[in-house]
Amino acid sequence: MGLDLGVKTIGVAVSDPGRSFASSLGVIRRRGTEADLERLAALVREHEAALIVLGLPLHLSGKESEGSRRSREFARVLEQRLGLEVVLVDESLTTRDAENVLLEANLSRRKRKRAVDGLAAAFILQSYLNELRERPAGPGEIRGRE
Repeated sequence: MGLDLGVKTIGVAVSDPGRSFASSLGVIRRRGTEADLERLAALVREHEAALIVLGLPLHLSGKESEGSRRSREFARVLEQRLGLEVVLVDESLTTRDAENVLLEANLSRRKRKRAVDGLAAAFILQSYLNELRERPAGPGEIRGRE
C-alpha cells in the first residue's frame, strides 16, 4: 500500500497481487492520528497489504523538510500500531507529476484537487515497485505475493 501524507488528506494506493502496477484508491480526510490509523488499518486488512510505502518529501537539493519529519514520525507510528514495515520513498515532484497527468486528462480544477493526492500515492508506490523489479532478488526473497 502506498501513502502520500498531507496535512488535510492522505492519498492511498494499492498494488496488484503481482506487485507490477499501482492504482489509486483516492484519499482519506485527516481526522486526527487515531481516526487516521483506524481507517488505514481497515484498508490494510481489506486489501491484505503486506508493506506500506510512505512518501518522504525532500527538497530538490535532497535535504529533508518539515514534511520529512512528519513522514518519519508517521512511519514510526504506523509500524508500531499496524505491525507492518514502512518503507520511506522520495516523493519529490510526485504531486506535480500527478497534477500534470490530471491536466492532460482535461479534468476541472475541482476534480484535479480531489484526485491529485491519490494519484501521487500511486506514483510513490509505483516508483517503489519499479525499484523492486530492477534490483536483483536476494537469497530466499520472493517477488510478488505468496
